[in-house]
Order: sequence, then C-alpha cells, then structure tokens
Amino acid sequence: MTTQALTLETHDETVKDGIVLIDFWADWCGPCKQFAPVFEQASEKHEDITFTKVDTEDQQALAARYGITSIPTLVAYRDGIPVFGQPGALPGPALEDLIGQVRALDMEQVKEQYAQALAAEQARQQAQQQGVPAREGVRAGTDPAAF
Repeated sequence: MTTQALTLETHDETVKDGIVLIDFWADWCGPCKQFAPVFEQASEKHEDITFTKVDTEDQQALAARYGITSIPTLVAYRDGIPVFGQPGALPGPALEDLIGQVRALDMEQVKEQYAQALAAEQARQQAQQQGVPAREGVRAGTDPAAF
C-alpha cells in the first residue's frame, strides 16, 4: 500500500478504524526527506495499515490541531484512539518496532484508560469554567499526588 495524503476534511474518517500512521512533514525539511523512504517502505510491507502524510504547509489547520512544532512528527492511531506521537525521524527498525507495539496493544485496556482521561479532562474544563481551582473538589480518599 502506498501512502495517502491526509487533510482536515478526511482526518476523522481516516483514523477511526484500524491502525493509522500519520507523518507530518514539509518539502523544505531535510529530516522529513530522510524519513520519507523509510515510511514508504513500511507502507509497502504492512498493507493492513493505513499510512498517511500531512504536508504541514498545505494543512496548517490540521498541524495546528495536533500542536505540531517540530517535523517530522509521527502519530499512530488504533481504532480511533491516538496511541503514539513523537517528533523526529525514526530509522526503519524503530518504525518496525513501533508498528509491533501498536499491534500488540490491549485495546480494551487502552479504551478504558482513554475514556478515563477524557472524563478527567472534561471535569477539569467544567471546573475551570465554573471558576473552581483545579485542585478543589477532589474527593476524599483520592491520592492528590495523582493529579
């Protein structure tokens, strides 16, 4: 499978199922050019994975959505959940290792942790909107060091 361009318009539909790797890059970026053939080779080897590329010059809104400040940046999704994100060009063996780790994830556990993180973030935002300092409202018996 070859890589495909990812845009703001196609993003949500593309990442919702299976394993999706996203390479954020730009034409002027030397390390991006070094990583491109590694990413392309992996896409040919792993036909069951969707390999996408985001040109950060063309897709500035999508890059901003991810908070991309350094390229190349690689992001991995599995079943609609972001499971990895890191700037820097990976060598081939490291990319293969990452793919193996993403395949091996216990997605039931990941989904549970993701739901908990989303709920905590929503509660934090709600408390912030209501003017409650972030540390107030912590239930008795919880470990404040965990926050």
